[in-house]
Amino acid sequence: MKTLTYAVADRVGRITLDRPARGNGLTPLLLHELQATVEQADLDPAVHVIVLAGNGKGFCGGYDLVEAAEGEVGVGVENSQFSTPGSPTEPATIARNHDPSRAWDPMVDHAMMSRNVRAFMSLFNTTTPVVCKVHGFCVAGGTDLALCSDLLVIAADAKIGYPPARVWGSPTTALWAQRIGAQRAKRLLFTGDCLSGSEALEWGLAIEAPPAADLNARTEALVERIARMPRNQLAMMKLLINQQTASQGLPATQLIGTLFDGIARHTPEGYAFQQRAAEAGFRTAVAERDEPFGDAEASTFKG
Repeated sequence: MKTLTYAVADRVGRITLDRPARGNGLTPLLLHELQATVEQADLDPAVHVIVLAGNGKGFCGGYDLVEAAEGEVGVGVENSQFSTPGSPTEPATIARNHDPSRAWDPMVDHAMMSRNVRAFMSLFNTTTPVVCKVHGFCVAGGTDLALCSDLLVIAADAKIGYPPARVWGSPTTALWAQRIGAQRAKRLLFTGDCLSGSEALEWGLAIEAPPAADLNARTEALVERIARMPRNQLAMMKLLINQQTASQGLPATQLIGTLFDGIARHTPEGYAFQQRAAEAGFRTAVAERDEPFGDAEASTFKG
């Protein structure tokens, strides 16, 4: 594997995103390797619980969109995100789908993003419990990884949220309302604001929010207790609770969220954002997007 590491010990399967130089930014290859590794862990009788973490300064900064956003209008995100089956490192050759002078095909966006959703949802659908350990930052597409996990342990000073709600994005896994309730989900997505780990605990998103220095120890204590349980009991408990989520219409909501994500890149504001990124760079475009909200920190990874 090129984008993450995997190890098993003491009934725990540890998946660690390993692109620290790019903020563990999501790529087709990373999502392909993640989905395959989750399946490997789920089939391993030695694994009772999975820990998902990130190497480097933060957990995950979302999609690695610099190349896509900074390309000229007409060479859209689809060309760098969509992969041919069996060859996740090679972008597919597809018609340009981000050119305002040409017709937009929403099903091209859906074909790309629905594959990403399936990779995220492998964490939700695996019968093995998944504990996500968040440090530093977990933003944009990175939150799909966290919200599809079963339990979140977030450092008190970490940041989690979905800034692309301001322009150029929609949360495709559509789990915000399920995790924190409709009103609080609206509060975050109407502004693109982020929560600290401490706030995430208060809002019920995190199960624990220890100081950063205690994050590893508190995560390990929780994981060790889960690992004592029989695999079959863990599978039944997870399936029981997830069935309620599924019965409340999650698949239909995810279909809408995935289609909206494509639409968000093809609004007048979406085109303007991409054009600004092409002219001044993605970092600058993101900083200008966030400046009116008082959090205009230059970031490469807020896709």
